[in-house]
Amino acid sequence: MSAKAAVTQIVKLVVPAGKATPSPPVGPALGARAVKAIDFCKEFNARTAHFKPDVPLPTLITINPDRSFSFTFRTPTVSYLLKKAAKIDKGTGMPGTDIVGTVSLKHVYEIAKIKCNEEAMKALGEERVARGIIGSARTLGIEVVP
Repeated sequence: MSAKAAVTQIVKLVVPAGKATPSPPVGPALGARAVKAIDFCKEFNARTAHFKPDVPLPTLITINPDRSFSFTFRTPTVSYLLKKAAKIDKGTGMPGTDIVGTVSLKHVYEIAKIKCNEEAMKALGEERVARGIIGSARTLGIEVVP
């Protein structure tokens, strides 16, 4: 009665495209679940080779009871895309106090188009996603200009 039930485990990581290595954060997260990190790294790097290097991709890894795994990755985070559009390295420390960069409304809608390709965002619509992106821009200290 004390035997563990076989359960599927889910691990969420942000991994740079084409740069997955068995070092942290990938190695410890998968090693603790008895999955070979090197196998994940090889497959991830092969599937993300068409992305620009170092683009952070949110990745959802599903680990089955027999130690096999599958994974899906989503589009880069909104903050990453906004910082690239504004050509800045990092946002402000205090939201609403400093303006560290600007993006146009056209950039916001381009980012919204990218994010609307995700299954979770399709139902919201492009306009609602764009409003959320504008809120993220304010938090980062990026001004949205028409």
